[in-house]
Amino acid sequence: MTQRGRATRPTGRPRGAAGPRGGDLAARRDRLRAVIEPVVNGAGYDLEDLSVSRAGRRHVVRVMVDTDGGIDLDAVADVSRAVSAALDAAEETGGDIVAGEYQLEVSSPGVDRPLTLPRHWRRNVGRLVKVTVRGAAALPGQRGEQPAGDRQLTGRVVAADDEGVHLETDDGRAAWAYAQLGPGRVQVEFTRLAELGEPDDEFDDADDSDEIDDSDDIDDEDDVEDEER
Repeated sequence: MTQRGRATRPTGRPRGAAGPRGGDLAARRDRLRAVIEPVVNGAGYDLEDLSVSRAGRRHVVRVMVDTDGGIDLDAVADVSRAVSAALDAAEETGGDIVAGEYQLEVSSPGVDRPLTLPRHWRRNVGRLVKVTVRGAAALPGQRGEQPAGDRQLTGRVVAADDEGVHLETDDGRAAWAYAQLGPGRVQVEFTRLAELGEPDDEFDDADDSDEIDDSDDIDDEDDVEDEER
């Protein structure tokens, strides 16, 4: 079973002037991506998400990484150290990447992460997924005419490639192009997990699973205001 987790590291240096409180968030995120994505890709992983939020007097930089077969906790910690070092080096040569102190969190996706890219579907072959079929006049196996519109479909992912996905539903197997589908959502199957003899903690959200925390917790989570996701 893939062990999932989060590595949290304090980074950035205290400064007398923290810079503008708001700033250009899009530009800030672009600067972060320019530094972080090559490090993540160089380690053999995909950068799935990058967000910046504010927690009290500091920012929180959240980085989500994944790969085929999943990423374990040791790998998450290794990526966290590499990204932290790259951010420190970038600040030494190019100035502030994020104004003031910030905290870096590197994690792997939880089961509630939407499936939006071909690699997401490929990594979930064998799992039950609920997805919206856009503008479907009728779903495979259904009889009669139905008004055109979105339809909810639940099926098991049996194959996925760069063009589309094959789903096994109660009405049989059907192929769908990604352009026809909205974001997919993996459905947790506790009965199936028990039959396979697998623990269900793989499906815990990454933020709630095994965690490495090298810093003090952020005070007062209620003060966290997302600036960009």
